[in-house]
Parts: sequence; structure tokens; C-alpha cells
Amino acid sequence: MTNTRPRTSLLGAAAAAAAEAVNEALAAAQAREARAIAAPAPGPAVASVPLAAKQTVERGRARVPGRTPAAEAGGAGGAGPMFGLLLRESGETLIDQIVRSVAARIDDRLLRGGARMPSIRAFAASHGVSAFTVVAAYDKLVATGYLESRRGAGFFVRERPAMALNAADPAAGGAFGVHGLHGAAGMAGGLGGTGGARAALAGFESKPIDVVWLVRNMFRQMPHQQMPGSGVLPPEWLDGPAVANALRAVSRQNPTLLLSYGVPQGFLPLRQQLQHKLAELEIAAAPEQIVTTAGVTQALDLVAREFTRPGDTIFVDDPAWFLMFGSFAALGAKVVGIPRLADGPDIARLAELAALHKPKLYIINSVLHNPSSTSLSAAKAFQVLRLSEEHDFLIVEDDIYCDLHPGSAVQPATRLSALDQLQRVIYLSGFSKTMAANLRVGFIATSPERAERLADRKMLSTLTTSDIGERVVYKVLSEGTYRKHADRLRARLDGLRAKTLRQMERIGLKVDGSPPAGMFVWADAGCDTNVLTERAMAHNLLLAPGSLFSPKQLPSTRMRLNVAAMQEPAIWRFLERELGGS
Repeated sequence: MTNTRPRTSLLGAAAAAAAEAVNEALAAAQAREARAIAAPAPGPAVASVPLAAKQTVERGRARVPGRTPAAEAGGAGGAGPMFGLLLRESGETLIDQIVRSVAARIDDRLLRGGARMPSIRAFAASHGVSAFTVVAAYDKLVATGYLESRRGAGFFVRERPAMALNAADPAAGGAFGVHGLHGAAGMAGGLGGTGGARAALAGFESKPIDVVWLVRNMFRQMPHQQMPGSGVLPPEWLDGPAVANALRAVSRQNPTLLLSYGVPQGFLPLRQQLQHKLAELEIAAAPEQIVTTAGVTQALDLVAREFTRPGDTIFVDDPAWFLMFGSFAALGAKVVGIPRLADGPDIARLAELAALHKPKLYIINSVLHNPSSTSLSAAKAFQVLRLSEEHDFLIVEDDIYCDLHPGSAVQPATRLSALDQLQRVIYLSGFSKTMAANLRVGFIATSPERAERLADRKMLSTLTTSDIGERVVYKVLSEGTYRKHADRLRARLDGLRAKTLRQMERIGLKVDGSPPAGMFVWADAGCDTNVLTERAMAHNLLLAPGSLFSPKQLPSTRMRLNVAAMQEPAIWRFLERELGGS
């Protein structure tokens, strides 16, 4: 007998059967999820759960060829996908589909903190994707604060504080949504000494050796000029392709970026990303506590302008980053140096000078101090915080080199901001040293009240910072590749530092201990390094004499050397000849 039922009825019956099968699969998955949630917390492996089966029916998507319904549901019919069906026809990349699915499970508390993720190989095999795709997805989840990587153990769901925002919310401009450029420069009076005709012949300005002289010559970019005293990494060390790709992506997504301003407090998705970065350093800061700046230079300038008045005293380490001495003096502040020792400031001297001068601010590098690459001990950190409260001054923690410190159990990093949680400490950092100097993106993290004041101060001085640079930095950070780039920088510096220290010992340059990380060595030449700097200019070499790193700018036998810029034989030949090494 011929079947006369309408074709639409047959289709409806098929759809109903398919929907029933999907509902059964979802019910089985929910039961597995319930069992997984009830499982013990320490380090469980993530259960196999389907995420996209229902979406496949609702959106009318075709199944991936070769996948059975049982496999897609992750049921007993085979080793199915652990986190649901990936849609090859979707406009969303496979990487972002994985990230979105895992992030949703974590946000919904279906994956608990401490849960161990499937291995890269297992995840790739169960989903029919490459290991590269899984690595890229896991890296993005680490970058956005959902996962953490444990060396030798794999990837785990990160314990996240309740305050953490949903970075995967496109409406909030998070990790999967649409994804400033000039710094302030200070001036300082210098000590005597001239480069003379030899400096002019070598391409250097014939002016007194002072802070302005050094900075100006660092930017002259003369052919064949070697700069062992430089404060930056060689451009070829930085991840130019990642920055270029991010810039192209940002330009494609919003071609009109150049036509409008950003917002005074900074690009919100970047501030959300920085919240995750700070959480890794055990510093709790909501996005509204973060203000973006045109590098740390502008951050210091904004803080000084907002919290000091002419005649106030600002403490700095001695030695310290020289550019701020003249910048603060130009504001009418009195700059006083606190002797810096191997484990932090001289506490007795800090207490004595605090009682005498009643400072408003103390600027300090807790981690990888410039120029010595030493770090603050925990004991010193607590004493600094105690004196800050006793004498009522704010601490400004400049952490520009944070990504060059491994932060491991072998080399723990003590940050005042983590101990104080931004009560009396204002935290500064940025990406000019490790990502791209010309982006000029830095930030301030502080209490909500101070963040609001600093955002207003920024608005009154520069309106906003460039939205383009902030979007590019956000794109690079959220892609998850920056973490590996920082690992490569640290490894490269470690190798060169060991080689440089051996060479220094051979020619008679002395260092108090061996810095375990960072790019700088604070070397003792045993002679006036201003004179040595003058002689170096005739050989097209730029040194950084120790006098520039002290507010007093008195002659010094010290000089800052950058291990990444010490690889040319001409540098060592000059130093060996001048210092009489063996």
C-alpha cells in the first residue's frame, strides 16, 4: 500500500525523533555533570560533556562528517568530544569555540577551581583538531584568567575571586568581543664634564654629561652606535610579528579608530585583562581601579601632580631611574634619595629621613630595581609599609620590569601592592620594555577614590591616551602568546647574563652579587665613570655613568650595563683597554 502522508509530516517526524535523541543525550550529559560537580575537588580530571548538541539542532547546523550522534554527545558510543561539537561551518574560529565553551563551563561553575583539564593530545584527539589549536585555546584561557599552566603537570581551572568579571562576554568587550602614544620626558640638571670634539666626531652631542644628554643620545639612532648603557631591549628581541598582527586586526575591526577619542580611564577590555594580570601577582583590583597611561613615565607624572604640591618632598631610591629626578624637580618638589641595598632600602636611613622631611611619596622598584636588578625582601617590604603608615606617605611601586622576573618558588617576588592591596600603595606598570616601546601603554592600579582622581587629572592634562595602542596591547595579551614571549625573553637574558658576568670578572668590573634576573648589571669600574663615558663616546659607545642614577649626581665609579646590549666585541675591547683587565 502506498504511503500518502504529506512530505512535511515525514520531516516533522524526523525532526521530532532527532530532538528526542538530542534531549536524551543532554539528559545523560547533565547527569554526568552532576556527578562531576559532586566529585572531590583536588585536581580532578574534567569530565566529558557535550556543549553544542542542542545548538546544532536549534541552528539547523549539519553534523561534522564521520561523527555519530553518540560520539557527539560524548556518550558510551565512543570517545566523543569533551566540550561539545565544534562547528567547522561557523564564522567563529575553532580556537574561539573551544575557549568560549570552556569559559562558559567555568563561569557556570560546572568546572571547579583546581580541576585538571584534558591533556592537549587527548583534547585534540577527541575533537578532531590539531594540537596547535588546543594549545592556542588553552593559552587564551590562561591569558583571560580561566586556566593556569603548571609546569610538568598540565593545565588546571584557575581559582578565581568572586570579583572577577566575565571576560568572555562580547557585550562587555571581553576576550571574544571587538577587540597612549607619547610619553612625558623629564629634565635634570647635570654635573660637569664634556664630550668635546671627540664626541662630535663620533656622532654624540658635545654637551655636559647629564640626564638629558644620555636620553637624547639614546634616541639619536646613529649608524653603528653601540649602547651598552641602554635601558631597553634590542628591537629584534621583541615580538614584532605579534604586535603587527594585532595592529592589523584592530584596524580591520574598526577602521574609524583614528577619527575619535578613547575614554579617560582607558579601554575597558584592556583594564579587564589587566585585572587578570594583576590577580596573577596576587593584587586584587577591579577595572574601575585601573587607569591607563602613556607609559610609566606619564603614570609617575600624573601621580606626582595629583598628590604633591610645590615644596613637598618625594623620596626615591638612590640609585634609581634618573628621568624622574628632573621631572619631579620641575614640579617644585624636593627629591631626596634613600640608599638602596641588595635587599631593598636602608630602613634606618628611611626612618630617619621620613621623620625629618615628612615625604608625600616614595617611589620604589620592588622587583628588578633599575639599575641593579635586585629585588625587595619580604622583611624589608613589611618595614617599608610600617614606615609609610607611621609617617603618612604614599608608596608608588614601579613594576615596569615585572614580566622579566620568573616569579617562581625559587625566586619569589615580594610586591608591596600584594601585601598592602592598594591601600597605601599605588602600583604602576606597562609594556614598553617587553612588548613594544612605541605603543606607549602603561597603567596605574590604586584605590577606587585615587583612581577616580587620577583619571580626572589625566583628562585635564591629555584628555585621553590613544585608544589604538591600548587595543593592540589588549589583543596581544588576550591571544595568550605574550606569556610565552616573556618566557623566551627571560631565558635569553639568563644565558647572556651569565656570559656577561664572566667577561666582566675577566676585565676587572665588579658586581655585588649576581643578579638572578633582569637586563641590568650595576657594575663598579673602579674609576670615575663620567671620564670613562667621555672616552667611550670617541669610540661610538654610549655608557650610562652611575652619577646620573643619583639625585645628588655626584661622581661615581658605578655604571649601568645592559646585558642584552653587551654582545659586540668592540665594547669589550674598549672596556678591557681602559680598565686594564687581563
